[in-house]
Amino acid sequence: MTNPTPDGTEDRPATSAGSALGRAVAIDPVKFAEAYWGRQPLLTRADEFAGPGGFRDLLSPEAADELLSERGLRTPFLRVASKGTVLPASSFTGGGGAGAEITDQVIDDKVMKLYADGATLVFQGLHRIWPPLIEYARRLGAELRQPLQVNAYLTPAGNKGFATHYDTHDVFVLQVDGTKRWRVHEPVLPDPLERQAWGGRADEVGAVADGPAALDVVLAPGDALYLPRGWLHSAEAQSDSSLHLTFGVRALTRYALVEELLTMAATDQRLRATLPYAMDVADPDQVAPELTETVAALRDWLLTADPAEVADRLRARDWPSQRPEPVKPLAQLAFAQALTPDDRVTVRHGLRRQLTPDGAEHVVLRLTGRTLRFPAYCAVALRSVLDGSPHRVADLPGLEDDHDRLVLVRRLLREAVLVPDS
Repeated sequence: MTNPTPDGTEDRPATSAGSALGRAVAIDPVKFAEAYWGRQPLLTRADEFAGPGGFRDLLSPEAADELLSERGLRTPFLRVASKGTVLPASSFTGGGGAGAEITDQVIDDKVMKLYADGATLVFQGLHRIWPPLIEYARRLGAELRQPLQVNAYLTPAGNKGFATHYDTHDVFVLQVDGTKRWRVHEPVLPDPLERQAWGGRADEVGAVADGPAALDVVLAPGDALYLPRGWLHSAEAQSDSSLHLTFGVRALTRYALVEELLTMAATDQRLRATLPYAMDVADPDQVAPELTETVAALRDWLLTADPAEVADRLRARDWPSQRPEPVKPLAQLAFAQALTPDDRVTVRHGLRRQLTPDGAEHVVLRLTGRTLRFPAYCAVALRSVLDGSPHRVADLPGLEDDHDRLVLVRRLLREAVLVPDS
């Protein structure tokens, strides 16, 4: 659930008991943000959640079977891991048959044999292909204001797909079916960046994993576990097969700010200066004065950095990583064509947007990867229709007549900014 901002630019996270986050943690979102987010794991048992509980509505074993057998699943939407090793795709994929010129479709009987032999099936990118997870991931991502990826892990009884490792993103684990034992250890590298994967510290990870766990629990259906990035973990199915969902939160870090600042710093002539003639860059004594001068120049430049420019750069990084709700092209175009003043529309859920003036004559609507320009007299109507609430076309303010309102709304529908209010 999201709430509109006063200027109608973006959705803010909801904090009500019925929020998407409330299905992953049972504590107040403010307490979660202050005490757990990015700091420490949080275990939530099924009986702590309000409502009916369980996660089978998001993905069930029957749904997993359907994906494997009837949906024409392709790589990389499925990985298969056995004894800590990811198997080559050729071991479980093949041609799609007559009329399907595809060579990497999942072959159900190959998958069945691998699974029977103890392999873990990893469904990837389910936030793109399975409707219940498309909707829930969109809602959870909007509340967290972070892009999400959704994987599912189907593990035979008594097996585990991967050795102890850490992720470079936070995760919410939702146990759907069966039971799985999780052993969690403190980080060997707190807050790792994506480039700092656990494989580069395998010896440290293995040594810590041999010691006592910070958390050793068995997750049953309806249980949930939050793990910040960097926390070591391994998971093993118990006496029955296990199905769990993992929501990976790919948040930006302060290092992203550093990267953008260094790119912007190329405008400073002192920082573009050539190193001294014939300098031996392997000699610390020759490097030292240049390092001192460079640090001083960088410090001086950083004090002049423009937050607005940094925000523009971070927007270019962040916005493309999160897709808005799906649009049905045929139905959308038909609705736009037949639009009447009595029809109701609303902004597309999860659409990242920003409406700003562009001189005296125009306003600009910034979207992911594109910019739309409108006459300035459309500004009032645009702010209204972009506020996140449903609107009747005839009620949009600031325009002279219904003809102007229909022209504006049709364009916004064809640009996939608005959708019918259903």
